[in-house]
Amino acid sequence: MSVDEVKQGERIRGLVDFAQRSLTELRRGAETIEPIPTKRGRALVQQARARLAWTRLPGLRPPDTRPVSYTRMLLWRFGLFVALPTAVVGLYLFVFASNQYIAEAKFAVRGNVEPMEHSNLGEFSALIQKHNSQDSYIVRDFIRSQTLVSALEKSVGLSKIFSRGEADFWARYSDPQPVEVLTKYWRRQVEAHIDAISGVIQLTVRTFTPQDSLTIAQEVITRAERLINEISSRAQADMLVQSQKDADVAQARLREAHLALQRFRNSWGIIDPVKAAESTMTTMLTLRRDKIKAENDLQVLRASNLDEKSRSIQVLVANVAAIDQQMRDLQGQLTRDVGQSGSPTMANALLEYEGLMVERTIAEKLHESASNLLDRARVSAGKQHIFLAVIEQPALPTDSLYPHRGRALFVTFFCCVLVFCSFSLILSGIRDQRV
Repeated sequence: MSVDEVKQGERIRGLVDFAQRSLTELRRGAETIEPIPTKRGRALVQQARARLAWTRLPGLRPPDTRPVSYTRMLLWRFGLFVALPTAVVGLYLFVFASNQYIAEAKFAVRGNVEPMEHSNLGEFSALIQKHNSQDSYIVRDFIRSQTLVSALEKSVGLSKIFSRGEADFWARYSDPQPVEVLTKYWRRQVEAHIDAISGVIQLTVRTFTPQDSLTIAQEVITRAERLINEISSRAQADMLVQSQKDADVAQARLREAHLALQRFRNSWGIIDPVKAAESTMTTMLTLRRDKIKAENDLQVLRASNLDEKSRSIQVLVANVAAIDQQMRDLQGQLTRDVGQSGSPTMANALLEYEGLMVERTIAEKLHESASNLLDRARVSAGKQHIFLAVIEQPALPTDSLYPHRGRALFVTFFCCVLVFCSFSLILSGIRDQRV
């Protein structure tokens, strides 16, 4: 017998011994567990099946009952999900819902206003002119604001208008409540729409009596016009105040330029340094001409072989020397440096004078421009650049246009049909899974 056969035999004996020990332990454990009675086991299985059965879902018939007519079940579901809700909504619309009257008005903000950018309008962007401005959106937001609601509450009693006895229980405003709740109700009853092309604001007011709708619409237009007037007046006042400030600054600068010129003339003792310099240059030209004439006469006398000590030659020599001294003095007054002699020259005076004259010219130009702007601002302040142009005045409504009973009833019926179909599809899917 080989070694492999011996090892395989030992493995088989080990497995047999392990199986015998395991069977002994399993037999001992089975003897200690109390067996479940047969009747009780069947009852537990049936109870578990009954709890986990698909037939326990609502709308599904039990498997052990008689089959129910699908036509009858379909009619019952249609009545529950479609007919009953539609009847309830129709009962409210035609019996309890109050008539609401709509007052409409159309107006626009006109004047010298800048256009707004409307890059998302495409080909219609070229049609948008000055009328479609930021002020139109200011008016629209003001109509929807809590500020206007608070003002109307004080002036016309807005909460009492919306909580009249003519209103039904669903559409009526419950008073008293915070002004924030009244603002939300106001935004539901009053709408302001801006036409992006024409810039016309369409105001729609909906209340429970014709007179209330007309009153609120007229009050809204009045307060919107007052807001536009305040914006225009504030802009004009700011422009006038700023123009007046600029004119005062320019006038003060011009006054300072004149005073600086006066101080210069008092300190230098010269009214006009330019004319003084021109006079000095004229004098120097005259002296140069006299010097040339004297030198010519001196050359003539010397050419005649006169003695240098003769009186005529001595007089001419003295005359030439005097003229040279005068020319040097005048030249020194014009161009001598201050540091050399300690006294200013005409060149320094001209430099300072020209700076003062430039400053006075600039001040005069600024003063003239500021004065023109101030005059224009005063003229412009007398005009109204922005105003509210009412295109269609609100009129007293004679017929109720809201609620839209037929449309609301049709929408309700359509939604209920969708719910009914969805519920039927879900139940059909569950029934198919059960089968």
